[in-house]
Amino acid sequence: MTYELSLVGAAIAGTALYCGLKRYKSKCLVKIYGTETSHPSTRALLNEYCSSLTSPTLAFMVPTPYLPTGILQTSFCSLQTLKRDTPSDIAYERELLTTPDQGTLSLDWYAKHAQGPISIIMAGIGGSSYEYHIRCLVKVLGTAGLRVVVMNHRGLGRTPLTSPKLYNAQDTSDFTQSLHHIRDTYPEVPIVGVAFSMGAMLLTKYVGETGSSSLLSAAVAVSCPFDMLLTGRQLDRDSFLNNNVFQPLVVASQLRVVKRNYDMIKSDPINFDMEALLNAKRISEIDSLVTARTQGYKDCWELYAAGSTTDYVDDIRTPFLVINAMDDNVVPPHSLPIDKIESNPYTALALVKHGGHLGFFTGLKPRIWYLTPVVEFLTAATRQESKPKL
Repeated sequence: MTYELSLVGAAIAGTALYCGLKRYKSKCLVKIYGTETSHPSTRALLNEYCSSLTSPTLAFMVPTPYLPTGILQTSFCSLQTLKRDTPSDIAYERELLTTPDQGTLSLDWYAKHAQGPISIIMAGIGGSSYEYHIRCLVKVLGTAGLRVVVMNHRGLGRTPLTSPKLYNAQDTSDFTQSLHHIRDTYPEVPIVGVAFSMGAMLLTKYVGETGSSSLLSAAVAVSCPFDMLLTGRQLDRDSFLNNNVFQPLVVASQLRVVKRNYDMIKSDPINFDMEALLNAKRISEIDSLVTARTQGYKDCWELYAAGSTTDYVDDIRTPFLVINAMDDNVVPPHSLPIDKIESNPYTALALVKHGGHLGFFTGLKPRIWYLTPVVEFLTAATRQESKPKL
């Protein structure tokens, strides 16, 4: 009798666990925003080719069990920056570009001599081609047959700083020059773009300001901060994530660039306060001391208010996919321009419940969830003979 009762108890516990896990998984369904009233549209492209985002049996982003919150997802991503394993183990071929002001950009190529489309990637603030999630994406895209190039901004990713001008997320001229260089070198090859965080903001601005003249056949923005003022305030407030993860990592990365290139930055006619810059503790301090002044603003808050990319969404004429998480502590969901995305047939948003900022880890052994959707979307977009004529 005791044995039978034990079996019944185990069955009840197993059933309860199964039902609980099923309910939890149902809450992790990917939610897609985008118009279906126009065809073709980016939403229609997702429905037809991107099962990882639209299939009722596959479109789930279930977080790694021990990374169930945005803070844990984001923190774990930060800790993986220099990790090297089989999914991320690649070697780049570097090309340097000289800008009109004698600055230097670096293009890190992977699978450069393949025959497929070209994907250009941009990292977030202070990031480069060496970051773990970038290398994982590069390898997956290369395996899918694409040629991949990561654009490293001035002074980042061991790129020499050869002019006083530093990278900022509101100036698309360096990215535009890189695209024109690639187009001139490979005139018949489709080019697609992927960018993360602040890089995604710059990518959004590029496809918006160029409209139907964009050199990109498709683009993906991951963890994109459309409202820079709100994001700036989120990053500047006191919190565990900001004080112990974001601020120390980003500030340290930016100050390394300053220290390596001290004399070059100091030579700028603007005459930066180098002592204050070297003692900066917050991203907002660095932006007020340097970025705002180079753009003609009095401080970082005026800069952020002017730098938001929400209004560029209306003018996008390139198939454009946004991937964000609802528990992103840097880019909260209420800052996303969902109405604008839904009213523009070229744009779509994949919003998941968990993922944090640049995390999106799933599986018992954490793997990056968005790699499959990005590959599906870009390969589908480049199969189209031309951009949709709406």
